[in-house]
Amino acid sequence: MSASEQAAADWLIARDRGLTPTQQAEFTAWLCADARHAEIFAELEETWARLGELRETAPAATEQAPAAAVRSGRRGKLVWLATGLGIAAALTFMWANWSRPAPMAPDYSLTAATGIGESRKLTLPDGSSVQLNTQSAVMVSWTGTERRVQLVRGEAHFQVAKNPVRPFIVSAGEVAVRAVGTAFDVRLQPETVEVLVTEGRVRVNDATKGTSLLTTATATGDEPVLVAGQRAIVSVTAAPGITATVVTLDPAEIGQATSWQSGRLEFVATPLASIVEEFNRYNRHQLVIVDPRLATRRFGGTFAVGDHEELVRSLEANFGVVAERGENTTRLRLAP
Repeated sequence: MSASEQAAADWLIARDRGLTPTQQAEFTAWLCADARHAEIFAELEETWARLGELRETAPAATEQAPAAAVRSGRRGKLVWLATGLGIAAALTFMWANWSRPAPMAPDYSLTAATGIGESRKLTLPDGSSVQLNTQSAVMVSWTGTERRVQLVRGEAHFQVAKNPVRPFIVSAGEVAVRAVGTAFDVRLQPETVEVLVTEGRVRVNDATKGTSLLTTATATGDEPVLVAGQRAIVSVTAAPGITATVVTLDPAEIGQATSWQSGRLEFVATPLASIVEEFNRYNRHQLVIVDPRLATRRFGGTFAVGDHEELVRSLEANFGVVAERGENTTRLRLAP
């Protein structure tokens, strides 16, 4: 058993117990330190999910042999629940502390939205959560066989409770994100849909055709997945059909992309035009760049989402920017 496999087992146990903010940051850094880390963790997580499926269908048999092999019809081969003593011990420990998903009514529906600068966290009946960013809206509509959420506008972060027999599907425009137990962010824009996975793995499909939008081939021929630390940018205006580009983010980039969840905006060497665009999402008072030379200048920093004035003061004090403040807008230009 490799050190990476042991670490993956340790992180899986720790995550199921609940991670502190510091542990979450360490876990994210570990996932991003090596591309193989995310793959190993996802494989172990999927194995644990398969063990849950087996428990649902044959609890007596699985309780007697938690480290036995489970037949995978999709892969057509045996998926071993333990590849070494460390992982076997981890799975045995988790098995002893495993509990079924919380019971809930077969049908459930909810609509929620946020205004400019607002953030709202929803706790769903199965323990899953949805955090809405500014100017966002979701429609939750669940049946006895699936958990489905439609992102109507904006951006939301999803923390999904494990339930292998009841998948969690997020639809955003022409894109459908399918998960079992994981965490990911979806942002719906006029020309793109962005999916960022922070834990586990998800499938990214065409919402109409049901086919994968990811093109990365797998050695086993399985449907490709997006794993923790990866972002899929789906262009919904491409001809003849929608396409996805996958990029891998480092811990700093992940922190920047998810900072809104704690009410902050983080920027690292970011063009001011992009910073202004992001601030304007959260504020009725709009920033306007009137000097083209300023638009491409790169800046960094961390700011409260609703405090555009903090950004303006920093630009004035440190970078030779002149701000012309009005009732509804602040115009930015370089000093002569």
